[in-house]
Amino acid sequence: MAKIKIGKKYVGDGMPFYSIAEIGSNFDNSLKKAFRLIDLAKKAGADAVKFQSFTADNLVNDDCFNKLKIGYQAKWKNSVYEVYKKAEFPKEFHQKVFNYCKKKNIEFFSAPYDKESVDFLDKLGVKVFKIGSGDITWLENIEYIAKKNKPIILATGASDMRHVENAIKTIKKTGNNQIVLMQCVTNYPASFKNINLKVLETFKKKFKCLVGYSDHTLGDIVALGTVAMGGCMIEKHFTDNNKLPGPDHSFAMDPKAFKLMTDKIKTMEMIVGNEKKEVYEEEKDQYVSMKRGVKSAKSLKKGQILKRNLLKILRPCLPDDIPADDLKSVIGKKLKVNLEANKAIKKRMIF
Repeated sequence: MAKIKIGKKYVGDGMPFYSIAEIGSNFDNSLKKAFRLIDLAKKAGADAVKFQSFTADNLVNDDCFNKLKIGYQAKWKNSVYEVYKKAEFPKEFHQKVFNYCKKKNIEFFSAPYDKESVDFLDKLGVKVFKIGSGDITWLENIEYIAKKNKPIILATGASDMRHVENAIKTIKKTGNNQIVLMQCVTNYPASFKNINLKVLETFKKKFKCLVGYSDHTLGDIVALGTVAMGGCMIEKHFTDNNKLPGPDHSFAMDPKAFKLMTDKIKTMEMIVGNEKKEVYEEEKDQYVSMKRGVKSAKSLKKGQILKRNLLKILRPCLPDDIPADDLKSVIGKKLKVNLEANKAIKKRMIF
């Protein structure tokens, strides 16, 4: 699929790169803070803001997590359940945030982590669904989301190709082919050593879908690399203060960094350009001055048969000169005129 439509914008081949500010839990349970982050994201060049729609009771098992002491979550001061409970995006906030985004002309969407949230967001009117990396194996919910027949952004962190294949197959068997497949490394922050941008090429060829990156590294280099590799979308966590407490603030982008990223993306898009090779307008003067043309190596008389030793190939090549790559067409021809040494041989001078 060359492109898909998300709200008012098309995403994909030939379309502007799409930047998502992942607000997630960084609104700190404050509607006012959510509005502020939306304003900052819009100003920083984001096309969309993304939240997460879940309840802790429908997402994590407190008993099992209390026995699990691995990963970045083991560093949290409170239990995993308590952290997620505090990070919930209240149902009563959704409509207000949705309306505010519409007013500010920035796309709102969310990652639903249960069927109730899928239906809630669908009824709210979201134009796209995000499936987080952690839910790539919950094929039942993926199918439920896909049947809503809206574009799906699918993250692939901590997953192998079998997981990706099963998820894509599940989506496509519903008839929904509106997919942006996101490479991802599930670590916070992620290191650069496993970013593996080349997998985007694999995804495009194997699944015939759009690709992008759900990025947890620091900085914007992955976003720029994604543009260069033919991706169409970047998702970065977004905050107004990296020093605030909470699971996502520390590695998120602040507005200044996000704006710098979106500005660089525009430059990178321009640099990547298109597949056509041509002489560009800014090169045309240099084309004349730097390309070589056929010149006389010595004084030549009318009727002279032109041999290679009588010719020099020198810069410049004026518009009516014989260019260097036409040299063979000159050799063996006769001159129509007398010609001094070091003069351009033009097509009208030979027969």
